[in-house]
Amino acid sequence: MNTAERLAEYAHSLRFEDLSQADVVEAKKRLIDGLGCAIGAFEAPPVVISRRLAGTVSSVRPATLLGTTVKTSPEMATFVNGVMVRYLDYNDTYLGKEPAHPSDNISTALAVAESEGASGKDFLLALVLAYEIQCRLCDLADIRHRGWDHVNYGLVSTSLASGKLLGLDTSRLTEAVNIALNPHIAMRQVRVGRLSMWKGASFAEAARNGVFSALLAKEGMTGPSPIFEGEMGFFRQVSGPFKLDLEAFGGRRGSFKISQTYIKYFPAEYHSQSAIWAAIETREGIRGLEDIESVLVESHEAGFSILGNDPAKWNPTTRETADHSLPYIVTLALRDGKIDENSYSEANIRDPRLLEFMKKVSVREDKGLSSIYPQAIANRVTLRLKSGGYVSREVRYPKGHPSNPMSADEIEAKFRRLAGRYLEEGQMNAILGKLWSVEKLGSLSELLQLMQVRRDGPDLR
Repeated sequence: MNTAERLAEYAHSLRFEDLSQADVVEAKKRLIDGLGCAIGAFEAPPVVISRRLAGTVSSVRPATLLGTTVKTSPEMATFVNGVMVRYLDYNDTYLGKEPAHPSDNISTALAVAESEGASGKDFLLALVLAYEIQCRLCDLADIRHRGWDHVNYGLVSTSLASGKLLGLDTSRLTEAVNIALNPHIAMRQVRVGRLSMWKGASFAEAARNGVFSALLAKEGMTGPSPIFEGEMGFFRQVSGPFKLDLEAFGGRRGSFKISQTYIKYFPAEYHSQSAIWAAIETREGIRGLEDIESVLVESHEAGFSILGNDPAKWNPTTRETADHSLPYIVTLALRDGKIDENSYSEANIRDPRLLEFMKKVSVREDKGLSSIYPQAIANRVTLRLKSGGYVSREVRYPKGHPSNPMSADEIEAKFRRLAGRYLEEGQMNAILGKLWSVEKLGSLSELLQLMQVRRDGPDLR
């Protein structure tokens, strides 16, 4: 069998009974975290734009736009809800040879499960499957250094998760992958230079295409094959060759990857999380920014290349650039002792005092920190003080890392903080009750009805 066929066979064989109780709990934690991020982004400009467009589309098997009663096609719901999950850059992360945000898959599983009238167990299984596929592919090949975006692996995960919920057999699951991969490859340009709204929409678009590809395969459409090994296939054009060890996947000999993903404590790109903690710890030795002569941030290769190796990171003009800028993030953490949703306000991004201070911040790769990545996601922040002294802190496992996990209470608190802008207290209690027992739901309709935003926004369509 070729690679697409083997992945399809794995997806088809997976059963809810293959999940341990611990796997189910970890999946619920990621679901609660991702949906909190989504509701927290309800009024974000890219969300409003996407929701306005999706509201013009109808379907005989519809899915709901999160926070509303609006129904649209499952592909469009996947896109809008995916932008919502991703926009705040607060959803979970996985770091292998390729980094990813596997909770981006939530919108796919949610939309297709609702559209198909699937049960909570079916939905949860599809979500765990999507995490497994994307994370395993991230472990196999680095594509960002070849100029391709990590969301290309999401084409595979979302087409298989969708196909699983659609009840496709192995042959049609294979075609869903073939169709998804060939025409929809995304470039890495989305994450370099001055970042645009599309940073938060790139996976949502991959997911939309994954859903559409599965729906086409269900109707009998075939796609180019072999899509990985072919003369002009994925191995040659995008990733280079790799070999699957399916026996190491979850449900076989291995454990499911969902428990090895990282939940964010702060709303910032994951490689900066330990830098934020290190900066906060250095504040114990200073009165304020006025005491600091210069700041050195030493990071691993991924942190340096993604967050600190581009002049735009010293002069961010958009939220998307600011939350991917080590100089900006460390400066705010030094000043405020935290990073939160207000850290990326227009006033902060344009504050001339912050921009001036950022000139004192330098970022460089530390080969020692690179050597322990991705097992540890380490950053070191060193302050040179005007008094002549130095303060330095290194953090390897930020809060939310599997070696330093967030508790269920901390994840609930994050959900309430983000969703509380739009949902009432009793409403959040009811939602959390449903989410902690999602595998018992006969369908997702009641959950989605509970999530309707109760306050007026700029555009509730």
